[in-house]
Amino acid sequence: MKSYFIIIYFLFISCLTEKVEKTDFPYNEITISELNKGYLSGEFTVHHIVSSYINRINEIDKNGPKLNSIIEINPDALKIAKQLDEELSSGHVRGKLHGIPVILKDNIDTADKMSTTAGSRAMVGSNPLQDSFLVKKLRESGAVILAKANLSEWANFRGNNSSSGWSGVIGQTKNPYFLDRNPCGSSSGSAVAVSANLTALSIGTETNGSIVCPSTTNGIVGIKPTVGLISRSGIIPISFTQDTPGPMARTLEDAVIALGEITGVDEHDSKTLESKKHLLNDYTAFLNPNGLKGKRIGLYTKPLGINSEVDKLFFKSVDEIKKIGASVIEIDKINSEITREMSLKVMLHEYKDGLNDYFKSLGDNAKIKSLDQLIDFNNKDSIELKFYNQSYLELANNTEGIKSEEYKKALNNLIKLSREEGIDKVMDEYNLDAIIAPTGNPAWTTDWINGDRYLVHSSSPAAWAGYPNISIPMGNIHGLPVGISFFGRAWSEPKLIEIAYSFEQKTKARIVPQFKSMLY
Repeated sequence: MKSYFIIIYFLFISCLTEKVEKTDFPYNEITISELNKGYLSGEFTVHHIVSSYINRINEIDKNGPKLNSIIEINPDALKIAKQLDEELSSGHVRGKLHGIPVILKDNIDTADKMSTTAGSRAMVGSNPLQDSFLVKKLRESGAVILAKANLSEWANFRGNNSSSGWSGVIGQTKNPYFLDRNPCGSSSGSAVAVSANLTALSIGTETNGSIVCPSTTNGIVGIKPTVGLISRSGIIPISFTQDTPGPMARTLEDAVIALGEITGVDEHDSKTLESKKHLLNDYTAFLNPNGLKGKRIGLYTKPLGINSEVDKLFFKSVDEIKKIGASVIEIDKINSEITREMSLKVMLHEYKDGLNDYFKSLGDNAKIKSLDQLIDFNNKDSIELKFYNQSYLELANNTEGIKSEEYKKALNNLIKLSREEGIDKVMDEYNLDAIIAPTGNPAWTTDWINGDRYLVHSSSPAAWAGYPNISIPMGNIHGLPVGISFFGRAWSEPKLIEIAYSFEQKTKARIVPQFKSMLY
């Protein structure tokens, strides 16, 4: 009988501990505005908040459910927090992100004690010579770079049948809703860290789907901006034409606050020169709860008819959009079938030159100096090719790069097909303010043998064109989040923010993850 009570006691303590780790975090779901208010009122310090998040990472990410979303915690985070507290006490506020903890996808350069690995074992210990332009902007605004997040290795452009959220550096990131489910990618750790309340904000990157897909499966907001609105210099590249970083947060307001702080023209990224007439340093004026009223919204039907539960949830969202006061017009096609082929050709050619240029930027101490060396490293490594191949690296290496006629032809076709004969044409024809579609399907069970199960996806039209896309939670299916995407013309972030915010405030569909082991 005594042993029976001892067992019951330890089960009770175990449950209690689990509850403290998962739901009793005092800053669960806290927003940037609430953090700013707390700092200014003296309710808490930056040092205390940063320390609390570091403790939570150690409890939830490294132990407990072991989400495995964080590659490395910034060893100077508390030192930086202390300095920011001192500045606050003297009346100095750097910007809207003063004291806000931010986690970066680990393909974004920081010139500090953290490496930038792209999740690759070949890049462990690789230390860039300077901060990326994006990180400079974050630091200028007062952000605390808290950690580097795991990602689908090489931003999921390494080989076939890959598992999103897996990297050779630390393995598989888990979905915080059901741990056996996939977090999607490639900004897997960035999304999981935000959803699990390991940080206030994160930064991901997208070439096609890598911000919006992990946003939908992890129940958060993701903004993929127009290519050129945020600099890519100092970010390990895939495609000069399609790559962009973007903010990921639990609310659109938080993502929008971050967006305004990280825009800017960068002489080292020529794409940002195009943004000079369009960028803003503050997008919060467009957080309009009535932003859908009177708008004409295109309903992109191609992703429908694949998952009946997603369709049901999506049409419920469409009904809400209509109730708010928008007109909805169905459109069944945006792009020619060959647009995907043109995009792949462009990506492969740009990948070769982009990676080789990145390796050169690391200077004489670069561990890997060329794409040839990277491929050779992977072939000899015991982990890197254990589950899937490196076909995209090899295909890229076999191209003639961006000086080839094949590349130039593919690029011209991609721009024409995705823009003037794609999104722009459709939006002109129907006089649309935005286009909507389900962002994706509920998270699938992680499978290292067969790879990912992308069934529903709508990211490509905006990704191919380099146009903006915002994913917002629209509900859940058996406890698995699903998002809705709002996308449109180049530089239409203000209008998309209005529309997406109006939907978000009406529905408030985000659910907080409970770290359950499995769905059934």
